[in-house]
Amino acid sequence: MAKKTYDTKPEIEKALLVGITIKPGSKLKTETHLEELALLARTAGALPVHRIIQQVVRPHPATFVGSGMLDTIKEYVEENKIDTVIFDEELSPSQLRNLEKKLNRKILDRTSLILDIFASRALTAHARIQVELAQYQYLLPRLTRMWTHLERQQGGIGMRGPGETEIETDRRIIRDKIARLKKQLKVVDMQKSTQRRHRGKLVRVALVGYTNAGKSTLLNLLCKSKVLAENKLFATLDTTVRKMVIKNLPFLLADTVGFIHKLPHCLVESFKATLDEVREADLLLHVIDITHPEHQEQMSVVANTLKEIGAADKPLVTIFNKVDKLEPGVEPPVINPTHPALLNSAPPIPISAVKKSNIDQLRETLYQRVLELHTVRYPYNDFLFPITE
Repeated sequence: MAKKTYDTKPEIEKALLVGITIKPGSKLKTETHLEELALLARTAGALPVHRIIQQVVRPHPATFVGSGMLDTIKEYVEENKIDTVIFDEELSPSQLRNLEKKLNRKILDRTSLILDIFASRALTAHARIQVELAQYQYLLPRLTRMWTHLERQQGGIGMRGPGETEIETDRRIIRDKIARLKKQLKVVDMQKSTQRRHRGKLVRVALVGYTNAGKSTLLNLLCKSKVLAENKLFATLDTTVRKMVIKNLPFLLADTVGFIHKLPHCLVESFKATLDEVREADLLLHVIDITHPEHQEQMSVVANTLKEIGAADKPLVTIFNKVDKLEPGVEPPVINPTHPALLNSAPPIPISAVKKSNIDQLRETLYQRVLELHTVRYPYNDFLFPITE
């Protein structure tokens, strides 16, 4: 008698993506944001099968989209057996509750989707504490919604992380957990600060940029390290610091978590220790995917995030990465030098981290900038200067 086998692989959730364009906004911009939302959904393990955009004067306070569009969405999810509806904005607790009641499907917003990806990518104890804190801060005002999930016993995307037992949905216990996690993070912050002090007084350089711009690939190339580098969003959550030497000049190079459009504020808060590497760096390397159709907007997102964390005045070296993907003979696009992301920067350097093209120019520029910083810090230290005959 043939032995029965069972497929234990979870079924891939079919997702419908929903966005709105605030009149007189650009529908093309909304489509680009939904393209990124689709990549986020795939990163989380869902299959985005369709996208819906509605132009509105303002989001509907009760259901985010208008009643007519809500009927259209309901009809589509029922006809096509959609498991999850993902909205490209953060929804209020009442909007989440009303949408679930109307559509009878799992509803996620952009914030909960990003939190889910962070939860699946958090490998170290430090990253797990940071993500869990952000999840509880997001969960606290949405406890009413979580009761519905408990009744249906749903799992899958958006449901990873802190857990959903009855006792954990009590507001007092959630607040106690948040307080305890904040204390744990405070201890970690002190440990990280001590580690940074014990690294000596070497010049510190940090890689920053939009997620999936190629920061980890560049770190591996420059430092001959083996940091995880994937063509996925948020492949790196923990900061990786490597010692680097160009000619006879040593310094520290750090890879940091990527930024993204509409990065949840709770994540910015909980990842304070990780972002301190950026705040305390002497020089920033801003890595840009120059082939992305919205690279200028991505540059603005990075500039705004740096401003939010108090690192907007840092000296910059701007790097246009992935030039190997440009059409043959096509030069990288010219960007207005008054762009906020270029205010403290030297002229951008076009490179390909994968093809290792123009890396010598980047090394030379990096050497000169670090040498300037080192000379200011150690004005009487001669041994690092190249010897000339």
